[in-house]
Amino acid sequence: MTILSFTLILLCGAFLAGLLGSLTGLGGGVVIIPLLTLVFHVDIRYAIGTALVASIATSSGSASAYVKEGITNIRLGMFLEIATTTGAVVGAVIAVYLPTNVVAIIFGCVLIFSALMSFRKKMEYATDVDSSKLARQLRLNSAYPVNGDIVNYKVHHVPGGYFMMMFAGVMSGLLGIGSGALKVLAMDNIMRIPFKVSTTTSNFMIGVTAAASAVVYLQRGYISPGLCMPVVLGVLAGAFGGSKLLVRANVKWLRIVFSVVITFLALQMIYNGCTGKL
Repeated sequence: MTILSFTLILLCGAFLAGLLGSLTGLGGGVVIIPLLTLVFHVDIRYAIGTALVASIATSSGSASAYVKEGITNIRLGMFLEIATTTGAVVGAVIAVYLPTNVVAIIFGCVLIFSALMSFRKKMEYATDVDSSKLARQLRLNSAYPVNGDIVNYKVHHVPGGYFMMMFAGVMSGLLGIGSGALKVLAMDNIMRIPFKVSTTTSNFMIGVTAAASAVVYLQRGYISPGLCMPVVLGVLAGAFGGSKLLVRANVKWLRIVFSVVITFLALQMIYNGCTGKL
């Protein structure tokens, strides 16, 4: 295979990954890493480094739109980024010394968990329960627009959400994916934030988390410009296309199809990890 054909195939694969990741909210990294490792037989550490760079690009591009719309809770995001970046650096350091087959097995398990989480019940509106004392002290409570109205919401269980975010950061640094399922779980189920706010705030945080762990991969030489260039361009184009299709697409069926696909990829990663092929 020539360099040109490899680049074109990788560009098309990255476009598909960005498209599906945008439509389902699971991110392109869950497709990019299996594509690089299972199809192109790239070392999983290089695949993770490439996925991290792609996450920085996609998060930076889409997060600005949500901030402009006033949905993202910037104060909460910056507070939780302390946890995610700390965890991301720890996860990246662990990944450097952990055997690649173990990383592949963990990656497969997290993929399956992400697929299951995509079907979780979504909470769109805030509750009237009073917020935690720590949330009031840190001024984390906020509001977001819903159908032209402003809906107030309150943040709960700040310490629990903080430590879950730290764990999400470790998984992000270790596996090269945004760990959006874990981040939304922390904000949606533990901190009881409306679903729209939790997903947009999670997207706002992904780029910073990925940048923290990408530094470790860059320092160790696991980020290849030849891989990153077509992947970033493809994922960005796919994410943009996905955002346009999202208005007309049947998201329920998309989630089912994509969940089946990534579960298959997860099982392949686990099998290859157990048999020592990765």
